[in-house]
Amino acid sequence: VYILQSIIFPDRYYVGITEDLRARVATHNAKEVPYTSKYAPWRLKTYIAFSDRTQAFEFAKYLKTASGRAFAKKRL
Repeated sequence: VYILQSIIFPDRYYVGITEDLRARVATHNAKEVPYTSKYAPWRLKTYIAFSDRTQAFEFAKYLKTASGRAFAKKRL
């Protein structure tokens, strides 16, 4: 699970999940992801590795909620 922060628009964040973090961040910065392309370039703010895929998806889903965004802003 990773959190990106836009360099140009610092109040913009993106939460995602991947198995290859370096490649995924490069994809975002190459503007190959339609949702994030208009806010590129991105910097990696935080990443958390999980050994269980289900837990990773659940945590990413939580980070996309209002309370998850508040948690990330305060703790991550």
